[in-house]
Amino acid sequence: MGTPRWWLIELVEMTKNMEMGAEVPALDQFTDDDFRLTVLRATRLIAILTLVGIPIVWWKLGWPSVALLVLGSAISGSGIWEWRRLMSAVMAQMDAETTPGKKPRMAMILIGFFLRMGVVIALLYVSLKYLDGSVYALAAGLLMGVVSLTVEGIRLVRLWTV
Repeated sequence: MGTPRWWLIELVEMTKNMEMGAEVPALDQFTDDDFRLTVLRATRLIAILTLVGIPIVWWKLGWPSVALLVLGSAISGSGIWEWRRLMSAVMAQMDAETTPGKKPRMAMILIGFFLRMGVVIALLYVSLKYLDGSVYALAAGLLMGVVSLTVEGIRLVRLWTV
């Protein structure tokens, strides 16, 4: 095995620091770390939904559909993770205008963002062309990101209004 990727190390460190029963700060006190934890919980929910869905899809539709489900959920999870990176860089850029310090390299982050979009389009094309699985499994995997962000959004709204 090679060395773990930076995002895997960050995910493990954030999971260690995350408390499930922790208080959510008020909206005006919501920090970048709170945003990271929210996105981490959404990513974790995608992984849980995928693990629950794999045996069901395998039993009903077979292994090609499972591959499409996993691909769709991986695209959803990576999209949320990349969106978090992009938004953190934009926020750091905005903060750097008011406070002196190191500015993030927006060009590299944007190149990575658009490169990821190209890879996703290629993966979708190849998987739909060569895997004879259910398109609905792929759509379910892609919708897991929307579902997880909706759950996290409802959770935050509920905690902020109580």
